[in-house]
Amino acid sequence: MSDTFADLVACEDVLMFVNAAVTSTGQREFHHDAGEQRLSLDFLHEYMLENYREVYGAALALDVNDHNAAIIIRNLLVRAGDVGVEERRREGLLIARRLELMPQQRVYRVFRELRRLGVNNRRTRAIIRDWMAGRRDPAFDFVKYRGAVKDVARHAHLRLGEEQHAFLFAPHEMKSFRTPIFEKWRRAHYEQAAIYELPYTVAEGFAAKHGIPREVFLERIEHRMTRLERLRMQGSGVRAELGEMPLTRLASYVLSLPLDERAERRAELSGALRTAARRVAGAARGSWGRVAAVLDDSYSSLGSGVKRRRPLAVALASHYLLEALAKEYTPLWTSGRTDELLLYPSGPTPLGLRIIDALDTAPERLLIVSDGWDNAPPGLAADVLRIWRTRLDPGRRVLIVHLNPVYDADDFDVRRLAPGVPTAGIRDAENLATLVELARFAEGRVGLGRLRDHLDGRVARFLGESV
Repeated sequence: MSDTFADLVACEDVLMFVNAAVTSTGQREFHHDAGEQRLSLDFLHEYMLENYREVYGAALALDVNDHNAAIIIRNLLVRAGDVGVEERRREGLLIARRLELMPQQRVYRVFRELRRLGVNNRRTRAIIRDWMAGRRDPAFDFVKYRGAVKDVARHAHLRLGEEQHAFLFAPHEMKSFRTPIFEKWRRAHYEQAAIYELPYTVAEGFAAKHGIPREVFLERIEHRMTRLERLRMQGSGVRAELGEMPLTRLASYVLSLPLDERAERRAELSGALRTAARRVAGAARGSWGRVAAVLDDSYSSLGSGVKRRRPLAVALASHYLLEALAKEYTPLWTSGRTDELLLYPSGPTPLGLRIIDALDTAPERLLIVSDGWDNAPPGLAADVLRIWRTRLDPGRRVLIVHLNPVYDADDFDVRRLAPGVPTAGIRDAENLATLVELARFAEGRVGLGRLRDHLDGRVARFLGESV
């Protein structure tokens, strides 16, 4: 096998893993159940850990989702003895930085998994200790995640203050706590007023214990809810806060509303989506020239019961972001609809026809956001793109990138449209610009060395090092 061919294979392996780690969460998708997803994903992680460990660790600096970041962290710590001291140090920095960015509940889940697996080496204990020491409000964590903190404290042999130890292991022996939130937790066992000064998820359990009616509890606890908790409870009468909501999450919220409500709140919802998109675009607003987008709102964009309308939400969020990035913008939905606020999953996926329409607008960039199941007619998209690349635009004047929000468990990758068009997995529209940049390595014209240089740069920026 020649070095060039080996580099090409390695480059494809790395990009295949990144696509999977960006899109898949091991949950059911439209075309594959959860078991198939997990089996396929587990194989990829093991393959990368065994064959490309350095790149595998570097993936923590990319836009991989938290589910896969947690698996990477677990695997690196379980197999810590396989590498030398310097590489372990580098991995430790990547792990620590990624843990800082992950939601607390996911981090505690990782720590509990390490406890279950019996991983208790010095480096693991140091990582746990440093993360716990860096918590902005440790007392809050002790209350909200009490069971997890107790497990982690035992496993990592954490040094606890007197009250912290008592709160975790002998709380009912204390007549009172000096730490205010500990004392509120103690009083909440017998005093209803104290419930409403606790985190929502903790207060919810006490409310059930005291038999407080649900509607009364929600009204009185609203001031303690996070924005995400308010969003989840919006069906119970809690108004969602739109102003600072992340773009893709906001798109999911909009699509969850009935069509009549979307129409009534058109100005509010579209304004919030455009504000979020402009925030993501930042200084790059209007810098992408003429952009055309083929956006998938076919029936398969419904997703699954656990990822309801997720592919359509990514497409809708991408639409608003591309509108902000482009100087001139032409969106083309597979359904033919033109009112993006009233979208819903329906019909086949005529990607080939929409790609022809998009190329007719003479764009500088063509972005395709779809799960890649081209079926009306089947295979037309691949033929159109092949002819365009080989005969009409061999010089690649038009940048064409396919962004796929759905992991294909059968192929260990996201489904591709055509060999000459790079495909990248996408989970959140917020990562669209960096994924378009990464996708150029999938064209086969840039080798593994350039890809490694790109990853090294991403790692350095991730760790705050000079590039």
